[in-house]
Amino acid sequence: MVDQSQREPSEEEAAALANRPEWQRRIVSLLAPLRILYYFYRRGARELARIMPKGLYARSLIIIVAPMVILQSVIAFVFMERHWQTVTHRLSTAVTQDIAAIIAVLESYPQDEDYNTIINLAQDKLNLSITILPDGPLPPPGPKPFFNLLDQTLSRQITDLIGRPFWIDTVGRSNIVEIRIKLADKVLRVFTRRSQTYASNSHIFLVWMAGTSLVLLVVAILFLRNQIRPIQRLADAAERFGKGQEAQNFRPAGAREVRRAAHAFLEMKRRIERQIEQRTTMLAGVSHDLRTILTRFKLQLALLGDEPEVVDMQRDVDEMQHMLEDYLDFARGTSSEVAEVIDIPTLLTELQYDAERAGHSLSIDHKGGSEVEVKPQTIKRCLNNLITNAIRHGTTVTLTSEQLGNWWSIDIEDDGPGIPEEEWEAVFRPFYRLDTARNQDSPSTGLGLSIARDIARAHGGEIRLGRSAMGGLKATLRLPT
Repeated sequence: MVDQSQREPSEEEAAALANRPEWQRRIVSLLAPLRILYYFYRRGARELARIMPKGLYARSLIIIVAPMVILQSVIAFVFMERHWQTVTHRLSTAVTQDIAAIIAVLESYPQDEDYNTIINLAQDKLNLSITILPDGPLPPPGPKPFFNLLDQTLSRQITDLIGRPFWIDTVGRSNIVEIRIKLADKVLRVFTRRSQTYASNSHIFLVWMAGTSLVLLVVAILFLRNQIRPIQRLADAAERFGKGQEAQNFRPAGAREVRRAAHAFLEMKRRIERQIEQRTTMLAGVSHDLRTILTRFKLQLALLGDEPEVVDMQRDVDEMQHMLEDYLDFARGTSSEVAEVIDIPTLLTELQYDAERAGHSLSIDHKGGSEVEVKPQTIKRCLNNLITNAIRHGTTVTLTSEQLGNWWSIDIEDDGPGIPEEEWEAVFRPFYRLDTARNQDSPSTGLGLSIARDIARAHGGEIRLGRSAMGGLKATLRLPT
């Protein structure tokens, strides 16, 4: 899809733009960069939404963790920027001033031959270890450290306060800083502890910050897990109920809003079950009354003999009974049966045996897993409807079954006349008959495919129609395992 801000204007739009007043054209030209920015903003938002986690648990963690990380990053940056630089500057200045004082004493006052007095004074009063070296060149500059804050600050202070050629080494010894300053006829070498020139205790702040963040993150994960678990249980219970399975040991828990949603779900579940039970009871009564009347018809027809008219009436009564069973199956649905784990090859073998017993050939091929939790008789009725539909209109019928991951897929194909593609969805409507493609000689109520799809959807699955490689119709049943 082409974005409106990036497409080329049509001739009519270009002409209308050219006829606009000057001030309108200026406004449009000024808004053009904003439209481009808006386009990239929308594109970036889509990309961010694509890579962001989709689960509530992960999103809640991001909502908690992201502000914490940003806040602590800002605090850490400000602390490092201000604390390290300020403290390091003051410490380096103090050490440099002490060295400047020692140089002033060396150059202004007479010293003993071995400089013991000034060396002891620096050691006892200033915590500096100094050595007076004979005159000579300074060592070449050494490698600079990766974090050269101390090197830069100390060099700047020596340049500003002493103003003599110098050489420093802040890398060679981890806890000692060596400074050499060239004087008139000698070289002053100073050893000082790194802690005297550098804010070396800042890592404590980082450790405390990381430690407290870790504790807060663990607490947030534990609390969020407890808050998300009731929502997951509610979703699982609703999914099982949608598949016609019982949500065992489910009770409202969690926050007030989650409990309210759980109570509403349980109340809805009770209303649906009550409505289905009332409908089933009513249909059972209707079925009993109608079957009683049909039984009377059969007895009366049996007493009339084998006249052609009687045989036709007997056929009509059988068709009425068949239609009655289809209507009751469609209205009864799948609520009366409990889901259980079944063996797939055993079920398919029973279907093949039933087809062969009725005088039809059914080829079956199964691969993958062997167990699935469904309503056995209901699924058998669904597959029987699909197989019967294929057998009625084709001479060769195959059933291919495969279980992959969390899905069980069954393909039933025939070599019959098939169904036009525009009618694939219409044939699932109750009482719908396709006169042009299907044979009407056998009794049919137009409920077989509708009942099969209702059963599939009650299990959380679906039935789709397509073209078979054999030239007829292919019905694909997919069920979650």
